[in-house]
Amino acid sequence: MKLTAVAASCWSALVWGQVEYHINIDQPQHHLAQVEAKFPQVSTDTFEFHLPNWRTGRYLLLPLADGVRSMSVVDSNGEPLEWKKTARGSWLVQVDKPTQVTVRYQLHADQLGDRSRHIDDSHAFLDASGVFVYNPEFRDQPLEVSLTVPESWRSVAGMDSPKAHHFTAPNYDVLIDSPIETGEHQSFEFTVDGKDYELLFWGQGNYDVEQTLEDLKKLVAQGPGIWGGYPYDRYVFMIHATSGARGATEHLNSTVIQRTRDSFAERKDYISFMSTASHEYIHTWNVKAYRPQAMAPYDYQQENYSRLLWLAEGSTSYLQNQLLLTAGVITIDEFLADVAKRIERSEATPGREIQSVADASFDNWIATGGDYARNHSVNIYNEGYLASWSLEMAIIERTQAEKNYKDLHRYLYEQHRLPKGYSEQDVKVGLKRITGVAFDDWWQQAIDSPNSLDFDAILAQVGLQRKASSKPARVDYGFELKADQGTGLLTHVRRDGPAWQAGLTKGDRVIAIDGQWLKPGKWSSKLKQLSADKPVTFSYFRRDTLMTAMVHPSTKSAEKLKLEPVAQPTDAQKAAFTAWAGIDWPW
Repeated sequence: MKLTAVAASCWSALVWGQVEYHINIDQPQHHLAQVEAKFPQVSTDTFEFHLPNWRTGRYLLLPLADGVRSMSVVDSNGEPLEWKKTARGSWLVQVDKPTQVTVRYQLHADQLGDRSRHIDDSHAFLDASGVFVYNPEFRDQPLEVSLTVPESWRSVAGMDSPKAHHFTAPNYDVLIDSPIETGEHQSFEFTVDGKDYELLFWGQGNYDVEQTLEDLKKLVAQGPGIWGGYPYDRYVFMIHATSGARGATEHLNSTVIQRTRDSFAERKDYISFMSTASHEYIHTWNVKAYRPQAMAPYDYQQENYSRLLWLAEGSTSYLQNQLLLTAGVITIDEFLADVAKRIERSEATPGREIQSVADASFDNWIATGGDYARNHSVNIYNEGYLASWSLEMAIIERTQAEKNYKDLHRYLYEQHRLPKGYSEQDVKVGLKRITGVAFDDWWQQAIDSPNSLDFDAILAQVGLQRKASSKPARVDYGFELKADQGTGLLTHVRRDGPAWQAGLTKGDRVIAIDGQWLKPGKWSSKLKQLSADKPVTFSYFRRDTLMTAMVHPSTKSAEKLKLEPVAQPTDAQKAAFTAWAGIDWPW
């Protein structure tokens, strides 16, 4: 029978039963494994299966199916079935009679930084999106995963585990949000509020296990303060101490956090690590328990567009250090240092005057970053953080500090838990219920339009202000430059800044300042010596052609932004501060 991509069903529907997956990590040193997916008896004339084209937590299409080779498909008797690939992550099988369908393939897993799949001689990290195929009709059916791994390995996941190297899940969506970490690990267990936790380290690093355990216990105890309860009984923190990969991904009741192995010990590095842990932990509610309606349920084969990713991701970034502050993991000074960094980053991003956070949310699937993005776009994490801050200040102001942003998140958790999801209108309804005031005008100005916030006014609302700089202002040329091949390579030119106005652009190679060539490594020191009172002539190469540009520099603060309390805060400011930060006025 000829195989066709689309065929009318002439038989009864699929027969339900448990899907069985097995992975045999037979060549870990070569990043290879053998995967088998066994689907119960089917009674349709064609049978489709897919490997997702993206993984949850990263809103970007990925070439996950590229790791699949040597595929075969057989029936209940082991006889081969005719199949063909129909799309980047899709296959179609011809089924001539009711039968079980078993799909086998070799998997290459060397995508550690993507946190989709990675196998080597010490471990395997397996996110189902990059490992296990699924059939849409069996997506809601129970399943079992078994692993064949080296004898010294231990297998861990957020799923139920009836025995070693075996896991069960009620459906594919739980599997895809419950990655498996198997290998040689350091593992530590603890219990807080009747919930069980595991902290797992793969790789050697300068981390302090005891300090991490102590602070994670404080962190996880904060959840009910916002949401009123826990959406899990067990949670796993998977930590990868690596030689290069960085990042983290949230899952249903676990997270994987990747950091270079020497980036745990210094205080600033440790705060960064704990902020990441807090961020991913908050996602257990925000995204995994409730998320935008456009992503409920996930469509694994194509983009899931939403104008609310700023709320899913940006508000998580916003809440992460609030939890650490109320838990006593960080100090108020460390908390405010992060707020100041967010303000500086926004004020150095001209794109905030052009793109709204709602548009950035929708376009996040195609966001590439870089020079153009900074000049014409915003990032859903940082600007979503600031939009969340603005929203919290509006809630606090309209309720005289009786309510705050956490009340909105509890509302979404209680009223829009999956599979329901929430829309923009649902969020507005929640805001009106909490405050008694409609937020349509605020939403249009702050979310649907570019929103350059008045940071000084927001700071004043909670009794804070910018600390005056103690150093003279420095010269600002409006570009970022690095020494490269004996030239000063421009890596970023700020829109409408001095260099932009002079016609310079990213990629130009500066070779001389005011007619004088500079030796490699001397660029930064020379630029600091120049005065903002007179123009500077830059000689540079573009398309291998020597050109010149006269730049009229401006000035900017020579110090990083710092925040401090106002001298005589009012009772209203103190109340707003407490509603915002979650602690009493500390000064």
